[in-house]
Amino acid sequence: MNIYDVSKKANVSIATVSRVLNGNPNVSDKTRAKVLAVMEQLGYTPNVFARGLGLNTIQTIGVMCSDSSDLYLANAIYYLERDLRSNGYDSILCCTGYELETKQKYFDLLCSKRVDAIILAGSKFIELKPKDNSYILDAAKKIPIMLVNGYLEGSNIYSTVCDDQAAMYEAASQLIKSGHQKLLYLYSSTSYSGMNKMQGYKNALADASLSLGPEYIHQCRKDIMASKELLLSLHEKGLDFDGVLTSDDSLAAGAVKYAHEAGRKIPEDLSIIGYNNSILSTCTDPELTSIDSKIEALCTTTVNTLMGVFSGGNVPSRTTIAADLIKRETTNL
Repeated sequence: MNIYDVSKKANVSIATVSRVLNGNPNVSDKTRAKVLAVMEQLGYTPNVFARGLGLNTIQTIGVMCSDSSDLYLANAIYYLERDLRSNGYDSILCCTGYELETKQKYFDLLCSKRVDAIILAGSKFIELKPKDNSYILDAAKKIPIMLVNGYLEGSNIYSTVCDDQAAMYEAASQLIKSGHQKLLYLYSSTSYSGMNKMQGYKNALADASLSLGPEYIHQCRKDIMASKELLLSLHEKGLDFDGVLTSDDSLAAGAVKYAHEAGRKIPEDLSIIGYNNSILSTCTDPELTSIDSKIEALCTTTVNTLMGVFSGGNVPSRTTIAADLIKRETTNL
């Protein structure tokens, strides 16, 4: 039982329930009495995890990410906590790693703290096997579940996603139109987002009638030096490529290092496009052309949607945000 259940049963907003608990005078006596009666009926005890035994707030949201050292996820955490705080909510952060068992463990921990909602930052929380997502679907029967750039269909589950497929399609298409014929694609993940990016690349090739073999698609861990070494290896094996598209800026930064070591001029001999428009995109020489996946907009929209859910508004279960291609010195587009 949580504040969400109280607001639903009393037919008032979650903000109203919060004001009653905080002793806020801006609540009518009639509404206050109704909310207190519902709390007693449900046996509701306020969530005071973040404030010891005090009752000056009960508003707490669980936030989960797989790896807080990841630049994309670190930014997501910052924006989520900032926007939750501006709406009067505290947050509890759990960094889970990538194993399903550990994700479930931390998810259950947050539920045990009686948080008012859980935000899953990043697409790696949604598993390919439907049964592995059952714990999320079960929890959504009690509290709202918010997904940042991940998608899972289910009641009380709300997704805010970047249109990764369209973004990668546009980037690849622009390279092809500028004369590139042999585009190499590097990716780090087979997550929902990762697969959409790859599909965008494949669709662009197909629409341009370019037929490239599987040797032009490679998975690489999200590491600058790993990307550099992979490209050097492919170069030494004689693979001919005039452009590199990547699913993350770290892989693109590795491509820049590869080009310098291999003696290839950027962008004359090799064009490179990264993804996420992170700080890495302006730290390379030359600076990276990169797809801005709008992480701030994704997080702000997620929090705004959650506030809409709490207030009983009619909010969409899925919101899609378009990305932008930020052109810098690793392309001549």
